[in-house]
Amino acid sequence: MKTEKDLRAADLVARRLYEAGCRHAFGMPGGEVLTIVDALEKAGIKFILCKHENTAGFMAEGAHHMTGAPGILVATVGPGAVNGVNVVANAQQDRVPLIVLTGCVDATEALTYTHQVLDHQSVFRPITKASFMLTADGADTIADKAVAIATDGRDGPVHIDVPISVADAKPGPVEMRRRVKVSSVVPAEDDLTLARSWLASSKRPVMIAGLDALKDNASAAILRFCETHNVPVITTYKAKGIVAEDHPLCLGGAGLSPKNDDILLPFVQQADLIICAGYDPIEMRVGWRDVWDSETVNVIDIAAEPNTHYMHQSSLQFVSHVGLTLDALSNGIATMPSWSGGKTDEVRDRLTSAFAETDAWGPGVVIDICRDMLPESTVATVDSGAHRILLSQKWRCYAPKGLLQSSALCTMGCAVPLAMGASLIKPERTVVSFSGDAGMLMVAGELSTAVELGLKTIFVVFVDASLALIEIKQRGRQLKNAGVDFAKHDFARLAEAFGGVGHTVGSAVELKDALATAQTADSFTVIAAEIDREVYDGRI
Repeated sequence: MKTEKDLRAADLVARRLYEAGCRHAFGMPGGEVLTIVDALEKAGIKFILCKHENTAGFMAEGAHHMTGAPGILVATVGPGAVNGVNVVANAQQDRVPLIVLTGCVDATEALTYTHQVLDHQSVFRPITKASFMLTADGADTIADKAVAIATDGRDGPVHIDVPISVADAKPGPVEMRRRVKVSSVVPAEDDLTLARSWLASSKRPVMIAGLDALKDNASAAILRFCETHNVPVITTYKAKGIVAEDHPLCLGGAGLSPKNDDILLPFVQQADLIICAGYDPIEMRVGWRDVWDSETVNVIDIAAEPNTHYMHQSSLQFVSHVGLTLDALSNGIATMPSWSGGKTDEVRDRLTSAFAETDAWGPGVVIDICRDMLPESTVATVDSGAHRILLSQKWRCYAPKGLLQSSALCTMGCAVPLAMGASLIKPERTVVSFSGDAGMLMVAGELSTAVELGLKTIFVVFVDASLALIEIKQRGRQLKNAGVDFAKHDFARLAEAFGGVGHTVGSAVELKDALATAQTADSFTVIAAEIDREVYDGRI
């Protein structure tokens, strides 16, 4: 098919993104991206004005998790583009398909004009899967490549720098190209036969599931496999809910909590077969490095890309589709008893007891009450900090993508915009974000965007006037308290100033009343939960 003669280069990019399922773009415009914004709107992609490019990128990610389509971040030349560096790097590490559109000064103009001129491609190449400079005649091809690369293998960000004159240029009658969908891969027969023999003889199998399994929509296949062969499953934080966390075989999420590691790691080390189902260890911490010896225990690693991380090694590595590979592995293998003596139930009970609440108030009580009062289908988001570790252990997910967070780069300030992006796409679902007070202060300006979009998101803020996780590490090294404390602020009044509803709570009764009100409110709600300092000691 030939390109239409009246379309601008920017229109071709926008049309391809619309074909990919994109319906929203997020950012802050400048003069250099006006044509891009216009093209997106004309293609049917609504441009959402945000207050900062970094939060715009996280809103785009929140939208992506609800639609499956790539997110779109739009940033203008120079400072606008650089403001988005953090969220682009986050997308690279957290495997988010993010199309980053930046405006730039024309190359000829830049020869004698230096104001805000910056080599965007040099900035973005190290933190993206690819970076393109848009050309008029190549606009459609570049857009198709961007979508393909962003969603190939492990998802990630792709950058397109758009010179001002190119955005407005009308391409010649070039041929439009669309790459066909890549066929899913299953393992070679010889390796599959060996893997089946291991499964057939295993008495203590364990599965660790991660991000690649989400990408492959392998939830049903994982559940089928684990139930058939009685395999307990541990997930990374971002894969929580890939098996409902009330299922007797699900041992919940792992990655950050030393208390959790003390229970799960010895269990994993007792296994005679470890199946890494889309397990991407970029989410894990040092305690999960070289947990097993692949020379003494059988390890099957099913992933989207070959192992270059060396966090662990495996006996067999399959670069293949997670669900199809598990089905092929299971085919014809009889169900065998595993983990005799109720070991899996014992581990589940120990995890439940380890994070059970004994106090009348604190961050764990806040989490438990929110989980009890909000629907099972609630989408939760969480910021980095001590509260994230606790919440990632306690918050039960009953389906994939029930808890969104920055788990690889661990960016502060992500919870609020992630929740807003999810709320925008799924206004019928309850969406709640959990932030530390420092994280909320980073992004509080986006509460104005929540009002402008008519969102009814619930924002829970843990107020202790401290960078709690860093303060714990500081005390652990017996260092002087420095640089971790700040003033206690009235977040309820802040919410009201932006046009939302605010509550300050300090007890279970007050929190329950605030949550009941929030679920029927006509605007967003901020619930400021005041907690004691050093309350996380011994809890995470």
